[in-house]
Amino acid sequence: MEKTKEILQRRLNQQESEALSRLQSVPSIRPGDNTSFYEHFILTGIKVDHVHPGFVSCSFRVPPRLTDSNGKLANGAIATLVDEVGGAVIHEEGLPMNVSVDMSISFLSTAQVNDELEITSRLLGRKGGYSGTIVLLKNKDTGELIAEGRHSLFGRHNSKM
Repeated sequence: MEKTKEILQRRLNQQESEALSRLQSVPSIRPGDNTSFYEHFILTGIKVDHVHPGFVSCSFRVPPRLTDSNGKLANGAIATLVDEVGGAVIHEEGLPMNVSVDMSISFLSTAQVNDELEITSRLLGRKGGYSGTIVLLKNKDTGELIAEGRHSLFGRHNSKM
């Protein structure tokens, strides 16, 4: 935990750094909330723009906390965004979250701190409890494709009875 704090403090602003230094353990974000510290850390700042059956579109400004040593959006952060937004497009209220079976990500370009990204996820298909999605991360200003992720998930589906 101490090594993680040290690494993160180099990438956070003063207020975030002070909050991190007070952390003794990984707390629940809100009572009754099942999200992890990691999910909260990555997804803070994401804005859902459009939701249609089989489609989700979000905006996300790249924060300093998610950059690598070169100031670019870290590949691990991209993978988490693909995982989370890819899972969100098929989530059904009242059912447990689906489990990721496979992810394939093509890292095509980079994003810098404060770049505004458009993240879209579309359902490719569903058979039984198995679903496939495609997630695109684009720079909103330039239209440049940052990453393309294909994400397959498995979960319970509604009974036909």
